[in-house]
Amino acid sequence: MTDAAPPRAAQHPIVNERHGVSWTDPYAWLRDPAYPEVQDPEIRAYLEAENAYFAAVMAREQGLIQELHTELKGRIKDDDSSVPVADGAYLYHWQFQPGAQYRTWYRAPREGGTAAVMLDETALALDKSYFNLRSLAPSPDGQLLAFATDENGSERYVIHIKDLASGVSTTDLVANTAGSVVWSADGATLFYVELNEKLRPYRVRAHRLGTDATADRTVYTEDDPAFFVSIGLTQSRRFVVVTAGSHVTREVRLIDATRPAGEPLLIAGRRDGHRYSVEHAHDRLWIRTNDRHENFRLVSAPIDAPGEASWQEEIAGDDHHYLLGVTCFRDFLVITERLDGLANLRIRDYAGEEHAIDFAEAVYTAGLGDNREFATDRLRVGFSSLTRPATVLDYHVADRRLEVLKEQEIPSGYDASRYVGRRLWAAAADGERVPISLVHARDCPVDGSGRLYLYGYGSYGMAMEPSFNSTRLSLLDRGFAVAIAHVRGGDELGHRWYREGKLERKTNSFTDFIACAEALIEGGYAAPGRIAIRGGSAGGMLMGAVTNLRPELWRCVVAEVPFVDVLNTMLDASLPLTPIEWPEWGNPLTSEEDFRRIRAYCPYENIEVKAYPAMLVTAGISDPRVTYWEPAKYVARLRELKTDRNLLLLKTNMDAGHFGASGRFDALKELAEILAFILKCFRDGDGPGEASAGG
Repeated sequence: MTDAAPPRAAQHPIVNERHGVSWTDPYAWLRDPAYPEVQDPEIRAYLEAENAYFAAVMAREQGLIQELHTELKGRIKDDDSSVPVADGAYLYHWQFQPGAQYRTWYRAPREGGTAAVMLDETALALDKSYFNLRSLAPSPDGQLLAFATDENGSERYVIHIKDLASGVSTTDLVANTAGSVVWSADGATLFYVELNEKLRPYRVRAHRLGTDATADRTVYTEDDPAFFVSIGLTQSRRFVVVTAGSHVTREVRLIDATRPAGEPLLIAGRRDGHRYSVEHAHDRLWIRTNDRHENFRLVSAPIDAPGEASWQEEIAGDDHHYLLGVTCFRDFLVITERLDGLANLRIRDYAGEEHAIDFAEAVYTAGLGDNREFATDRLRVGFSSLTRPATVLDYHVADRRLEVLKEQEIPSGYDASRYVGRRLWAAAADGERVPISLVHARDCPVDGSGRLYLYGYGSYGMAMEPSFNSTRLSLLDRGFAVAIAHVRGGDELGHRWYREGKLERKTNSFTDFIACAEALIEGGYAAPGRIAIRGGSAGGMLMGAVTNLRPELWRCVVAEVPFVDVLNTMLDASLPLTPIEWPEWGNPLTSEEDFRRIRAYCPYENIEVKAYPAMLVTAGISDPRVTYWEPAKYVARLRELKTDRNLLLLKTNMDAGHFGASGRFDALKELAEILAFILKCFRDGDGPGEASAGG
């Protein structure tokens, strides 16, 4: 309990109108017209008041927060380092110095010798409240290093070029970029993606070293605001890949890396709903495409005739194999896929002979690791499961052998035998079976008296993998069962799973999540009101929706940078992400059907006069993905309408964006606060009375 009173945001109602419907928004003023700058004194005063209230409420939990922070830090190897990866004449790796928040990057001669520092993130981050390194790309001859940094969380990156022999950064600086960089084959040209005034990645430019960056050549410009531009490099390093895409449509162009001034080669013109990606090997293009099956197929085509008329099928699409990616090496290609919902890596030679890597576990996640060379006889692979820490392996292709190079070390100790991981299924409202990943201690009660932590996302076709997470141990060791609800909107069970959780079927994500909770209750892992739920970004929207629908199920809710003002955001085409988001949610500007559907589930618009569970909501002041005013408006309206006295907290990081604090220990401090909030809610709720710190 605290004597501090929760802040109350002023109401400055405005009336909106669309498709013959009028509605009032009393908190629209919380959006600063000068965004991405936030200087309005009334807005900042409200955000700071909420932060002060959060601090006052959590002051009594500082001992618990410190205990949790110590636990979390104790599970991280202080001087952790990566397994070196070969690339040309060098071996590259990173290492954390003891106590450091950021990595130091090294390289050593491949034939033996002392490792030298390439880049020291700690030095670059000195005296900065936020720091993020996006790209780190040595030039082909190894003499230069291009890297991109963001110092405020806005995801507007500055590109730097460092001379690795002298250690001096050159005057070649390019600002306002998306952060990705690709070198030409001769190392004289650097390709990058520029942001426009609305922070959309829209233009590829080529910077010739030693020239004025303001005169950089434009390689490609995307005029459709619903398409974002990205760049990459084929594994062969023969082609720079320029992709223009939305959530549902992709269009690819290739630039010969040996002829950086050449015109981009279009592979297949954009067609609504057609997604494809391109790799290269042996004078052919290898193209993953959804043109005939939504789970994708693999085709190949000659470089001089890349269009769809020349596509030759190599692997047909089917309902069981969901092709996530294709990477071409000299002697084989690797298909990353899900087989009936579980991770699978398939190795295929260019004659068509293939096999899958056998990981000898039933439920796990695996994927390609850091593989930089085209000509190789082995693959770097990452693996983990609900109970097995992250493991780095080399897969020796010829003899089909896995070699363990490193397993995540838990310095404070970890005994996998104490925990059980399993896959369960919930019956959704329409009869669909929804997978649940569950992990708990072997002595976890299954009589309804236990505590349950349930996580969900369910958007953009992003799967939540059943992987290891050492931070869960702080809950597992305090009697919680921990579960992931693999709701529709993700792609865990193939593209159909994604399709059935978006647009007109978006509410499946919400009802699936509730069905998972009810299945876990039925299984004895918790009782109604003894479940903590958590989600971030679009997963935060999921939290808002299920809290509106079934508030009595949840003891507490953590909604991190939550996308809760869906209707107003999708009606505002000036925001950076809105046009590209319309294929995911619908376009309420032009479609009355989309407008009414989104309005019917939008968390902000559907807050009611009723009791809500305890809630912690977070925001980032410079967040370009979910703007800070969405969670701020959401909390303000909740305070206005809710009838309970359960805790409602808003914490805005005034120095960061969508991903919170950047340093590894600072990020753990934020996580410790979240875990402390959850534990506080269970402690207070299990006591003689409910939490009474005020709404």
